[in-house]
Amino acid sequence: MVMKPDGKVWTVTEQIVDDPVSGLQYQFEVMPDGSPRLRVFGESLPFGNRELVFSDKGVFDGGGTSTSGLCKPAWMVNLDD
Repeated sequence: MVMKPDGKVWTVTEQIVDDPVSGLQYQFEVMPDGSPRLRVFGESLPFGNRELVFSDKGVFDGGGTSTSGLCKPAWMVNLDD
């Protein structure tokens, strides 16, 4: 991990972003303990989907691989409709 000197904290709202160019889906969410999580899903990931967890201060805290597919939560709404 490399931290940018004087890096600023930024805020992302919980959402799922589809990237049609890469075929990937990005799920931004906050876990029950308050820590942010980024999950990346897609057929192009040869070793499975990825999950990246961050501390409450926005510092990378760990990651893992999962073979489960995208879980569409109940809160998900399509703003394109």
